[in-house]
Amino acid sequence: MVNQALGGLLAVLAAGASVAVGSAAGGRPVEAHQEAHQETHPERRGGAEQERTIAEGRRTFRFDTFGDEAYWSGVLRLHEPLATVSPRAALGVGLKVDLDALAPETVQALAAGQVNLDDPAVTAQLLARDAVVGVKGRVEGGALRSVGITCALCHSTVDDALAPGVGHRLDGWPNRDLNVGAIVSLSPNLEPVAQLLGVDVPALKAVLAAWGPGKFDAEVFMDGKATRPDGTTAATLIPPAFGLAGVNLHTFTGWGQVTYWNAFVANLEMHGQGTFFDPRLDDASKFPIAAKNGFGHVRPPEGQPDLITAKLPALHDYQLSLAAPRPPAGSFDPASAARGKDLFAGAAKCATCHVPPVFSEPGWNLHTAQELGIDDFQAQRSPDGRYRTTPLGGLFAHAKGGYYHDGRFATLGDVVEHYDQHLGLGLSASQKSDLVEYLKSL
Repeated sequence: MVNQALGGLLAVLAAGASVAVGSAAGGRPVEAHQEAHQETHPERRGGAEQERTIAEGRRTFRFDTFGDEAYWSGVLRLHEPLATVSPRAALGVGLKVDLDALAPETVQALAAGQVNLDDPAVTAQLLARDAVVGVKGRVEGGALRSVGITCALCHSTVDDALAPGVGHRLDGWPNRDLNVGAIVSLSPNLEPVAQLLGVDVPALKAVLAAWGPGKFDAEVFMDGKATRPDGTTAATLIPPAFGLAGVNLHTFTGWGQVTYWNAFVANLEMHGQGTFFDPRLDDASKFPIAAKNGFGHVRPPEGQPDLITAKLPALHDYQLSLAAPRPPAGSFDPASAARGKDLFAGAAKCATCHVPPVFSEPGWNLHTAQELGIDDFQAQRSPDGRYRTTPLGGLFAHAKGGYYHDGRFATLGDVVEHYDQHLGLGLSASQKSDLVEYLKSL
């Protein structure tokens, strides 16, 4: 039965987004939609060779699994339950649909409410067209045979041009709707993950369920710490992958630069087939799981190729080409933001650490928990034991879920209030408001 209710919604939204739908039907390059929201750094656009490298990195970011199907399908068998998931259910756990990957007739059928969004066969069709952002499916004879994941699963979303969850790609934007834990929990064979963490499968599922939308715990597979001291989840927010040009360390707690973290994630989190070296993970007192399993010394199986390392340079270039997106018109008060800019550089002392235009310190941009006025739980899960000064461009694009690594501050006003108290700034209510408007303008 056709989903008439959602079909009607799609039709209404399509009418309001006729330019976007028409562009998709007409085959407008997806990069044009990205650039409408997000400029590429001009200094990284010089020359045909550089453009080719960035295009190669874009393909890797969006579509390369690094051979991780061997894990997600060969070990966990995730493709089996995904074969029964409808588009409605997929959207419900935060998966996104790339409008530009759809055939024109499919776009028109969606707009007319003529697509059964409760039919798992439609999900298979979307996977066959690489239309599910960050998920690569091998579909044969209409059946899903395997799946893998790409960088874009967590670090891309869409602009909802046609409907919520259906639109043009926004690379580098964190998917704060994505419920990674719920998706992984579908796997028929979670025993290898449970054994890695030293728990049973029901306990593992409880850990995964606690993550919730927009969060993931990369470190739990290194240290086994699934919860904070207060019993809440140790998972952190999925971070943006834009606005990183000129920023030295690229994780909340400064594990390393972009290329380091790409290698870390591709090998240890996505479970691709490659090479990774970090002897810091040999510290069994800090990283017991990583040390026991040799995660700091990863090589491809004997006789098998490295499917990751050669792709890191272009992937690095593409990520650094993603400038922070501009805030939407009307989303902040310009006059108030102008006053806030002066405060940012002066009385509020923000620019001491968030140095414009990078909005992080050039150099070793790490600080102790005491300097920030917060606990050191997450910092102590990293090799250096400190927190990185987060770049501030495009804050609006990752406001969902809150601010800081774990979303502890629900609003920018809460962040400003925290620093006003911690640093004894003595800002007035109007000054705090102006500072918030400036942060919203970045």
